[in-house]
Amino acid sequence: MARTAPDIPVPALTGKLAVVTGASDGVGLGLATRLAAAGAEVVMPVRNPAKGQAAITQIRRHCPDAEVSLRDLDLSSPASVAGVADQLMDEGRPIHILVNNAGVMTPPRRQVTADGFELQFGTNHLGHFALVARLLPLLRAGGARVTSQISIAADQHSINWDDLQWERKYNGNRAYSQSKIAVGLFGLELDRRSRDGGWGITSNLSHPGVTPTNLLAARPEVGRERDTALVRLIRALSARGILFGKVESALLPALYAATSPDAEGGHLYGPNGFRHLSGPPAGQKLYSRLRSAEDARRIWEISEELLGCRFPAVRTQAPG
Repeated sequence: MARTAPDIPVPALTGKLAVVTGASDGVGLGLATRLAAAGAEVVMPVRNPAKGQAAITQIRRHCPDAEVSLRDLDLSSPASVAGVADQLMDEGRPIHILVNNAGVMTPPRRQVTADGFELQFGTNHLGHFALVARLLPLLRAGGARVTSQISIAADQHSINWDDLQWERKYNGNRAYSQSKIAVGLFGLELDRRSRDGGWGITSNLSHPGVTPTNLLAARPEVGRERDTALVRLIRALSARGILFGKVESALLPALYAATSPDAEGGHLYGPNGFRHLSGPPAGQKLYSRLRSAEDARRIWEISEELLGCRFPAVRTQAPG
């Protein structure tokens, strides 16, 4: 018999503005739906407007009065990131919640962004880094909670410091892990720098466990013409309530991290079941790859250099 998916209460969010990347399907769509149902106005920056409009239709089936809108965003393009950030800056609304959720996973062959960055590093990490940098005034104005979605893959492999763009020997799984480690280090460093600089932003991390979303499904745009065997297995077990979660449960760690008054900056939240693959959300020990403040400072400075964008300078403590 399938397990009943866990759930959590969400505080009233009326009057709050939430931005969720990757909200056109899967966990991101579930997050946008829950935030809208709690009263937040939700902005959904998406790469595919048709999918985005279908997502809005689905949200309004659940919540007819939902305040939801689309913006165009391709996280693999710094120009697109700049465009959506400029649009939101022109609108001038303080942002109270930002969930860095969108991502791409394990293209079978190395691909690069328009600016020559390895696709996973450029999309999952650099795209969100640039988005936060450009939206910083609105995030500060809203005293925002920034939640960055990592993965259990961030507990594997390492950052390939000598070849960040995987030009010499591409490995899709290792490159994916690197991108999620980088996201995690960035999210933790953002919280440190906010505290040191008085930015008023709280930044934390979440991971969804394992669930059958489109990350491992057929995606011709990343060179995957058919579903992987892994995603077929995950789907079969998830449907039976065995081992893996469903979208409804996989979204809960990010929802908790982004909205709960008990969720703290600088912490990681994920499913609390067997091997953290599924289950109700709870605080978790930081993965070993995320514990070095020196690594976090290093990836932050490299990212600023690669993108040509700068956060305000703050006086950070030397690593202990």
